[in-house]
Order: sequence, then structure tokens, then C-alpha cells
Amino acid sequence: MKLSTRSRYGTRLVLELALKFESGPVFLKDICKAQNLSFKYLSQIIILLKTAGIVKAMRGAYGGYCLAKKPEEIKLSEIVGALEGTLNIIDCIKNPEACKKYSNCASRFYWEEINNNICKSLEEITVKNILEKHRALNLLQ
Repeated sequence: MKLSTRSRYGTRLVLELALKFESGPVFLKDICKAQNLSFKYLSQIIILLKTAGIVKAMRGAYGGYCLAKKPEEIKLSEIVGALEGTLNIIDCIKNPEACKKYSNCASRFYWEEINNNICKSLEEITVKNILEKHRALNLLQ
């Protein structure tokens, strides 16, 4: 299982907004430059994050994007959910009809447990946690 670049880049985008949380809105071009990411791609990602209520747009000369909530109120599960949809490592977890062997499959219980643990971890990690780790790593450099 591998998360798409949308989740990884979206998390970096949200981290950049968290770094500037107290400073006000940030232009998307500045986020692209700071994170070395494609403007075109982040333009698509920011729309999904905005729709999910994770970021908000501010218009005007001093406009840009900012977090819609405090970093401690945004969970990694929200970001991944907004950019990936429902996270299931195998199809039959949420859709038993996807597999003919579902009712006779012993391994599905373990796949479901693994999936639940991944979802639980994503639910426990906040943007504030990522921000704190980022700051700690930058101090070590």
C-alpha cells in the first residue's frame, strides 16, 4: 500500500500553512517555492483541501491561503481522506461483495485489523504534531 503524491504533497502544503499560521495568508506560489512543488499540481490539491474545510482562501491584495482551523484541530486522517477518499488496504473491508471468498477468508480479519490500525494512527496525528517534529528536525540541522 502506498499513499499517492496528493497526500504527501497535501501534507507538505498544510505544514507550510501551519508554519505561517500566526502570520496570515500565504500565496500558493510561495508554498510551491518553499516546498519545491509544482504550482499546477498544488492548485488542484488546494481545491480539495478547501472543499474539505482544512484550508480557506482569503481574497484581496493581502490574500492567499491559510488553515481553516488551528493545527492541533486538523488530523492527518482529514488530509488523507480529503485527498485519497476512503482508505482501505483491500477492497473487501468495506465492500464484502468485492471478493467471492469473503465469508471463507481467514486473512481478511488480519487485513481489517491492519487497516484499522492505519486509520487509528492517521486519526491520532495532528498537524501540530507534524509541525513540532518539523521544528525539532530543523533544530538538528
